[in-house]
Amino acid sequence: MAENQNIEYKESWRDEYLKWICGFANAQGGTLYVGIDDAGNVVGVQNVQKLMEDIPNKIQAGLGIVADVNKHTKDGKDYLEIKVKPSSFPISYHGEFHYRSGATKQQLTGVALSEFIMQKTGFRWEDVTVDNITVDDLDDESFKIFRREALRRKRMTEDELNIPNEELLEKLHLMKDGKLKRSAVLLFYHDPAVVQNGSHVQIGRFGEGADILYQDMLEGSLISTADKVVDLIFLKYLKAKITFEHDRRLETFPFARNAVREAVYNAIIHNCYMYGAPIQIRIEDEAMIISNSCILPEGWTVDTFMEPHDSKPYNPDIANVFYRAGYIEHWGRGIQKICDACKELGAELPRYELIGRGLRVHFKALESALIDPPKAPKNQSAKTDGTLDDTLALRIIEIISVKPDITLDQLSAEAGIARRSLVRYMNTLRETGRIERVGGKRYGHWKVRGDGKSE
Repeated sequence: MAENQNIEYKESWRDEYLKWICGFANAQGGTLYVGIDDAGNVVGVQNVQKLMEDIPNKIQAGLGIVADVNKHTKDGKDYLEIKVKPSSFPISYHGEFHYRSGATKQQLTGVALSEFIMQKTGFRWEDVTVDNITVDDLDDESFKIFRREALRRKRMTEDELNIPNEELLEKLHLMKDGKLKRSAVLLFYHDPAVVQNGSHVQIGRFGEGADILYQDMLEGSLISTADKVVDLIFLKYLKAKITFEHDRRLETFPFARNAVREAVYNAIIHNCYMYGAPIQIRIEDEAMIISNSCILPEGWTVDTFMEPHDSKPYNPDIANVFYRAGYIEHWGRGIQKICDACKELGAELPRYELIGRGLRVHFKALESALIDPPKAPKNQSAKTDGTLDDTLALRIIEIISVKPDITLDQLSAEAGIARRSLVRYMNTLRETGRIERVGGKRYGHWKVRGDGKSE
C-alpha cells in the first residue's frame, strides 16, 4: 500500500518522526510504520523491544497523547506499527504545530495556525471580542438599514426590532460578556478595518488586460455595503442593451442581477476576514469575477458548490444577520438561485475556481446583451464637415438614456472618448436637439429628446 493521508513509512526510527505523529493527531489520525521502505517493502528494524518501550514514552512526553505501538513480523523481519488517533484539541511538538495533508507533513504557521486552532477549539475568529469599540460607537445608519430590511422581508417583527441597539446585538448573538464581537464591528461599524485591514469590497472596471478604467472601494460596514453594492454594479459598471418590443422599451444586462446579488452576498458572509484581503469584483465586457478568501468545510471541493449541499456558513454570526435582513436564504440554496437566474437570462452557468485560499466565481456575459463598440476609430469620430459621426452619437445617446445621471468623466470612460472630445461632441448633440441637460451641473441629468435622431 502506498503512502497516503493516513499512512507513512520509515525505514528506521528517529525522534524527529514525532513530528509526523503530531501531524496525524492534528489531522484525521493515521499509522506510521517503522521498518518499511517507501515502496512498502519490509526491511526490518533493530532493537524492537527497546523501541516499543521508548516510543510510547516519547510520544507521551513530547506530544501529551497516547498511541498504540505494535510489533509485527514478516519474512523473519520485525517492524513497528504506530497507530495514532485524531485529537480533538491541537497538538504541538516543542511549540510547533504539524498537520498531515495528503502524503505530506506541513508545519502550520501564521494565519493557517490560527485558523487550525480555532477549528479545533470551536473558537472562531469572528467570536473574539474587542476592547476599544462600544455599542455607542456603532453606525446608526447601518442599524436603520438592518431594521428596515428585516421588517420589509418579514424576518423579524416590529416588537423584535423596536429595542435598543445593545439588546438587538444580544439577540443577534453579536456580544459576549458585555463586549462586542469582531463580527458586530464588521457588520455595524463605519470602519471595519479597525479589526482587520482589507475588510472591504473593491469593484473595478477593466479594459484590455490589466488596464483598469475606474474603480470603487466600499469601506463602510458590511450592512451598508450590502445595501448599495449591487445597485452600484448595475448603475455604474454595466450597460444594458436597449431593444423595443412594439412600444415597450426593454433593457437586458449581460449578467443576471439576482445571480450577481447572491454571489456578492455569499462572498461577504463566507469571506475569511482574518486573511486581510478585500472581496474583489472584476468587471470586463464579457466576464465578471467575484473573489474572496475562504476556507472550505472539510471534504468540500469546488464541485460541491454545484451539487445539493447543506448550508455551512464560514461566518455563522454574519450569515445570521444577513439572513435576518433578507439578503440570503438558509438551506444552502444560494448557488441554486444563482444558477436559476443565469438560466432565466439565457446565460451560461457560473464556474467556481479555488486558487490557494482564494475562491472565484466566474460569470460569462450573455453575448446577445453585449453592446457592440463603435466601428469608427477614435481619431475618425467626427466627419470632415465637423458634424458628429452617427455611430458615436448613438453610443453616447444609448449610455445616457440608461444612466441619465452619469457624469462626464464616467461617460468618457464608458464611451472610450477623451473628455475634451466628449464635451465637444455633447455640445453638438445639444445644438442639434438630440439631447438636453435638465437642471444644473451638480444635480441635473441628461434627457434624450424623441428617439435621439437629429431633426
